Amino acid sequence: MSGSLPENMCEHLSSIRVINFGQNQLHGPIPKCLGNLTYLTEIRLGDNNLTGTIPDDIGNLPHLEILTLHTNNLSGVIPSKLFNNSMIKVIEVSINQLSGSLPANIGLNVPNLEFLFVAQNNLVAGPLPNLSNASKLRELDMGLNSFTGFLPITLCSLKNLEYLSFYSNHLTIDASTPQVASTFSCLFNHRNLTGLYLGDNPLNTTIPASRGNLSTSLLYVDLSISNIRGNIPVDIGNLSSLIALDLGNNQLSGAIPTSIQRLQNLQALYLNDNVLQGHIPYEFCQLNNLADLRLGGNRLTGSIPSCLGTLSVALRSLSLGSNLLTSTIPSSLWELKYILHLNLSSNSLVGLLSEDIGKLKDVVDMDLSNNHFSGNIPGSIGGLQNMINLSLANNYLEGPIPSSFKTLLSLEFLDLSKNNLSGVIPKSLEALLYLKHLNLSFNKLQGEIPTGGPFRNFSADSFVSNGALCSASRLHIPLCKNRTKVKPNWRKAKISSQGSYQ
Repeated sequence: MSGSLPENMCEHLSSIRVINFGQNQLHGPIPKCLGNLTYLTEIRLGDNNLTGTIPDDIGNLPHLEILTLHTNNLSGVIPSKLFNNSMIKVIEVSINQLSGSLPANIGLNVPNLEFLFVAQNNLVAGPLPNLSNASKLRELDMGLNSFTGFLPITLCSLKNLEYLSFYSNHLTIDASTPQVASTFSCLFNHRNLTGLYLGDNPLNTTIPASRGNLSTSLLYVDLSISNIRGNIPVDIGNLSSLIALDLGNNQLSGAIPTSIQRLQNLQALYLNDNVLQGHIPYEFCQLNNLADLRLGGNRLTGSIPSCLGTLSVALRSLSLGSNLLTSTIPSSLWELKYILHLNLSSNSLVGLLSEDIGKLKDVVDMDLSNNHFSGNIPGSIGGLQNMINLSLANNYLEGPIPSSFKTLLSLEFLDLSKNNLSGVIPKSLEALLYLKHLNLSFNKLQGEIPTGGPFRNFSADSFVSNGALCSASRLHIPLCKNRTKVKPNWRKAKISSQGSYQ
């Protein structure tokens, strides 16, 4: 439904209890008269295009239990009267442009509050409110705002809490104060908590080693971009129910603990962009449900574990780029037949690229750039027809660009620069109609640059520093000399067979 809610809509609705116009295309303000409908227990107007402020009188409705106004364009403050309503169970106002602050002791007068969602607004900087008396609180999301100060110890008293998100605020942990630091520990020991999202905060702390049994209820933990330092504690393997763990973009150091093999339910593990050292543990290969593994941007050494090929059923994304890995790509890696994303870039990997690379039929993007690979580009890459992004740049690859590339019809990005490739640019690449970025620079290519299809849009930067390329004048590359037609046909055939005009 579209249009606006009429201001006089309440005139004949004095006994109404539920108003639900959620998930439509309504615009305009929320009628102020809703605050007069004293029997209302539910107001559901989420997922629309409503504007204006939340009528203050809605906070006076004595029986209101559920208020959902999320995903609109509402502005102004959240009526403070809402937090004096002893009946309220659900306040959901995330994804708006609400501003102002929340009452300091938000939990005092809302003993029945179970769900509080105020994420992704413009709530002003200030400390988190005290929620300790909201003992029935089950889900709390205050992410993507500007809250400051320390993570409060009072969170630990919310025994029914199942979901907690302060993602992307300005919260920290004072490690010099044992009580504050223990807030972090208690959340990892919380018996009902399933989701903990504290990422993108300047927490400035370490991951505490457990003094007891870590929670077996935690399913999702996000501590990314949080200035977390020190080692990953061995007892992280005790979070036995974990499905996703994100510790990326921190300052974690030391080795990856082998105890991680105990996380048998793990589907996503992000340890990228830290300063982790040592080898990639073979114990990863025992995580049979692992779908997404990101270890890029560390200081990991040694070879790629050959056993990673055994994860072929689950693994969809493998990122090992920007490390210190050496040796060749194990042949078993080409058995990851359902892999979608593969990044081995910026290491010191060597050897030939196997024709078995063609087994990765589902791969969407592959980055093998900035290594020491040599030999020819396997023609079997042409069989990877779902490929969108491919980079083999800055290696020692030689020989021709395979004509089989013409079958990569989904390709949008192709970078073969800084190699030793020779021969001509196959005219068949004109068939790659979705190709937006092409870099063939710094090779030994020769002959005429194709002009059809996507080649109409490429600049000279795509072709600089090659052996003997020629093209149209707009590319500022030497013009191709006019071909001399040779007759009779037997002579033309002979010249073609020698490759002069190939």
